[in-house]
Amino acid sequence: MRRLRRVKIIATLGPASVDKAVVAGLAMAGADVFRINMSHTDHPGLGNYVRMIREIEEDLGRAIGVLVDLQGPKLRIGAFAEGSAHLRKGDVFQFDSDPAPGDAKRVRLPHPEILAALKVDDTILIDDGKVRLHVVEATPEWSRAVVDVAGRISNRKGVSLPDTEIPITSMTEKDRADLEAALKEGVDWVAISFVQRREDVLEVKALTQGRALVMAKIEKPQAIARLDDVIEVSDALMVARGDLGVELPLEKVPGLQKRINRAARRLGKPVVVATQMLESMILSPVPTRAEVSDVATAVFEGADAVMLSAESAAGQYPQDAVATMSRIAEEVETDIVYRGIINAQRGEAPNPTPADAIAAAARDVAQTLGVKAICAWTDSGSTALRIARERPASPILALSPKRDTARRLALVWGVHALQTRDASGVEDMVQRACAHARAEGFGDDNDDRIAIVAGMPFGSPGATNMIRIALLGEGN
Repeated sequence: MRRLRRVKIIATLGPASVDKAVVAGLAMAGADVFRINMSHTDHPGLGNYVRMIREIEEDLGRAIGVLVDLQGPKLRIGAFAEGSAHLRKGDVFQFDSDPAPGDAKRVRLPHPEILAALKVDDTILIDDGKVRLHVVEATPEWSRAVVDVAGRISNRKGVSLPDTEIPITSMTEKDRADLEAALKEGVDWVAISFVQRREDVLEVKALTQGRALVMAKIEKPQAIARLDDVIEVSDALMVARGDLGVELPLEKVPGLQKRINRAARRLGKPVVVATQMLESMILSPVPTRAEVSDVATAVFEGADAVMLSAESAAGQYPQDAVATMSRIAEEVETDIVYRGIINAQRGEAPNPTPADAIAAAARDVAQTLGVKAICAWTDSGSTALRIARERPASPILALSPKRDTARRLALVWGVHALQTRDASGVEDMVQRACAHARAEGFGDDNDDRIAIVAGMPFGSPGATNMIRIALLGEGN
């Protein structure tokens, strides 16, 4: 089950992929991590998905990651007396706390903290930006706004506030219950929706206490404004282009995607590019040319993973979508310009440590000698993450005594992770690294070289301090 590509694929599970045979087919087609969206999944459904994935993992003999995506706070307007209202350009429309049904002049906004936070000139978007208004009067009880983009709004449509600092946590009571259920099931990654500030990430990390890694979804302008702070405290980032494209002008999203990817790579944090990557494959067995280019762009940028949402969760061709994404990635990574683009994005780690220096040296040694693999003995996964940050031409074989670590690394660029007992000494480290590299198909000739990266004393997290070049024949 060794992939022929470095970038990873995340497939969202849903109505189209509830059957174990279908999910196993997605894994065989190329899915490395499965996403469970808690906006559409209850706790029994979550448990069934995780058990199914673990059984498939056992059948395939390959670590598979599980990502739970928390819903986050959903801001919605109230109901209308007639079910909806048409707002015309230039109309003045009021948002207030009155529970009475709305009409063409007003509607309830059942979030008093939002009413208190709105300011004059703030933008209000309804129904994914289909209707746009700007605030002209604001009080803690009501706000009046002028309609800039006309349209019909209906009961409980979503509200987006790109200019407003929302004084609420990114975690709702539902999210807390979902998080606890996910941690009990032993998921590997937790994604937080609508992150605005570093404190949103730290709150979730305090709840997970290391039982899962935390991914911040970048979909709010406030997170963009504090990007370095958010990246610093997150374990990974997701470029959530759907909401990001609602709250910011669409033309800004491609540049932000590149900016987020490069900033995260500089700090050694994995990046996932998500939303509408192969959208047409929900209904069609083939994607559009533009979608192929979109996936290819993310791969050329060196993203750690690309994600399918409705394509695999609710589409008619879930396995085809995964297989198509995998073929695109394989083709890009063999393109003549790919390595040059990846190398050009390489930058020095801020405040480099000895472990960072070893990782950079491993990349250079691997390139000079053309090694078949870089074998990283890693307890927590940090050694493999540091090497992946360097985007070496050689694949990375991560060897860890912890199954959780191997599963978490399923998300990381270029890493093929295995669970195995820790090395007991240098000779054991070399022999078993060579044996695993051969068994996993990284080489078959006794004279094939691998680079081995480890920390001594063994079993000490973060103690990466050694590179050893070995021949596969040493594993006999």
